[in-house]
Amino acid sequence: MDIDQARTFLTIAAHGSFLEAAGRLHVTQSTVSARIQNLEAELGVKLFIRNRAGAKLTQAGRRFLPHAKTLTLTVEQARHDVGLPSRYRASIRVGGRIALWEDFLPNWVGWMRKTAPDVSIHSDIGFEEDLMSRLIEGTLDIGVMYTPSHAPGLIVEHLFDETLVFVSSNPDTKWPDDDYIYVNWGPGFYAKHQENYPDLDRPPQRVNIGWLGIQLILANGGSCFLPSRMARSLIKDGRLFQVADSPEFIHPAYMVFPREVENSVVQQAVEGLRKLAYEEREHV
Repeated sequence: MDIDQARTFLTIAAHGSFLEAAGRLHVTQSTVSARIQNLEAELGVKLFIRNRAGAKLTQAGRRFLPHAKTLTLTVEQARHDVGLPSRYRASIRVGGRIALWEDFLPNWVGWMRKTAPDVSIHSDIGFEEDLMSRLIEGTLDIGVMYTPSHAPGLIVEHLFDETLVFVSSNPDTKWPDDDYIYVNWGPGFYAKHQENYPDLDRPPQRVNIGWLGIQLILANGGSCFLPSRMARSLIKDGRLFQVADSPEFIHPAYMVFPREVENSVVQQAVEGLRKLAYEEREHV
């Protein structure tokens, strides 16, 4: 068994498709099929059921999943650690939504640098789909996001609740505003938004991250929903204003990490996120 076989297996498991895995791994679909055939021959079991909908893990495939993750994680960690300068004893890879890199995750990085200065930290920005895929594939240690999915071998743990508030560049904004920007905060926000504004026409502007909404508003004027944590300093500086009598939406943030955590650095990182999340809840 080689690492390419394990990584290919995990990529198919994450995306449910041989074709999608080929694209992600930058190889042909025939290469993906050959790797899985060789892996199945080596293990003596069928790992996937293939149909028009894609590829689904068999019972044997589900049993092999944690072993493939362990193999991939071990190799990835070895590659990274071997190349680390001698002053570092280990490394950790953390990814999160860009909004969570506003204050919260940078504060966590600062906490880690103080409590574990001999640990190298690799930080990434990503959306839920990519973050979850990397967690399943074993190329990410911890993911921090808003709408995680559940997968075997991963723990989804609630960290804290964001409060999405309606802000505008104009203190006299009335809802609805022709310059309103809809930020895609995920399906939960969409449902609450529809419930509160069932007759609202499609907004003239839509963006996929809050940071982009802020840039557009500051440059051109307008309004959008932002986490109060992100809006706090902008409101304090008088650059944005919270619209009076507007609704507020609760938006939970979660961390996702492997169920079987043998790496003490990951355990320490998880405890740090819990600590800072508690402080965030207390601050609110």
